[in-house]
Amino acid sequence: MTDSSFHNPDAPLASAAQSTGPLAKTVQQALAITKRGCSELLVQSEWEAKLARSATTGKPLRIKLGLDPTAPDIHLGHTVVLNKLRQLQDLGHTVIFLIGDFTSRIGDPSGRNTTRPPLTIEQIKANAQTYYAQASLVLDPERTEIRYNSEWSELLGADGMIRLAAKYTLARLLERDDFTQRFKAGVPIAMHELLYPLMQGYDSVALHSDLELGGTDQKFNLLVGRELQKEYGQEPQCILTMPLLEGLDGVEKMSKTKGNYIGIQEAPASMYAKLLSISDTLMWRYYELLSFRPLDEIAALKAEVDAGRNPKDAKVLLAHEIVTRFHSAQAANAAQADFELRARGGVPDDIPDLRLALPEGGLPLPAALKQAGLVPSTAEALRMIAQRGVRVDGTLVEDRTLKLAAGTVVLQVGKRKFARVFLG
Repeated sequence: MTDSSFHNPDAPLASAAQSTGPLAKTVQQALAITKRGCSELLVQSEWEAKLARSATTGKPLRIKLGLDPTAPDIHLGHTVVLNKLRQLQDLGHTVIFLIGDFTSRIGDPSGRNTTRPPLTIEQIKANAQTYYAQASLVLDPERTEIRYNSEWSELLGADGMIRLAAKYTLARLLERDDFTQRFKAGVPIAMHELLYPLMQGYDSVALHSDLELGGTDQKFNLLVGRELQKEYGQEPQCILTMPLLEGLDGVEKMSKTKGNYIGIQEAPASMYAKLLSISDTLMWRYYELLSFRPLDEIAALKAEVDAGRNPKDAKVLLAHEIVTRFHSAQAANAAQADFELRARGGVPDDIPDLRLALPEGGLPLPAALKQAGLVPSTAEALRMIAQRGVRVDGTLVEDRTLKLAAGTVVLQVGKRKFARVFLG
């Protein structure tokens, strides 16, 4: 999506995108697409009724996803719910990508044991622009309604906020696990944090949402929206929660903070290599939540692996699919070739060329590795040498005291880090 198509809170309201997909799909087909990979659908009978009504009338349903732009980048974990939004969009329904520029000022307390520091308006606007551009790599931008919750939240004013707060009780808010735990532990809960679920719920009222998506950690907030719609005389939205994707370690949820993430704008070679690094077990979880392949095709592939086929073959297919989606088939092919070359011990063409000063007596290898940016410290260089992870001109080096002489050498750490160094 181009910069010229980006909308910000100061611009006129975005108009609803027109849906052009196959609303005539049977209810059971649409239900199967809705439930693929999901954690919970509430209430299924109500969603089936909405789907049936939509198919009969030809009127698209309004499906909402709200994201607070608390960080500038989107990783594959975020795309789990974005992928589901795209699937529902392809059914012909109206998808609303809601940027929480107002709620970001409050800070979502979900899953936190401390008060989240609010962002500045400048931070929010900068992050929102990046979110919009990256989300368009998953969603169809021509059929996506982009909204900002400041559009209606700022208009509430003090009187409106009081009236909104009157529609929900403190006792119900304290039913949230994180609030309950903090209250029992004597950890402060700021008053503005109690407003967050109400403001997110009011978004559903303002948008007349039929279905709201979110991670499993958002279930309470999504339910608040459902209850507030009833208070305002609207048909309550259904709720679809999606699993939180585990990161590369297979344990913690994918997070940039934890360093176990794959950014959707990472270089193709890096994205490909990270996907090849996941465990054979985690691979099927990624297939379930990230792949667009038909379920029967994934099941057949898993059966082949269970019968003895090399699981790497399945991992290669997954990595190629994901890199193609966010870059191109050509980039995926190049990333695959690069990975295979490195795996064979070959030297890629695109490695950095560096010039390092040569002290009298030669440059110690650990110092050279650090200066070349292949390791963060001399201690890490020594550790990699001890673990047989360092090569000089393709030859494995185990001598920690080796000193490099004048000339050009190719340094390698692990399978993927290279540098061509001129010493002199």
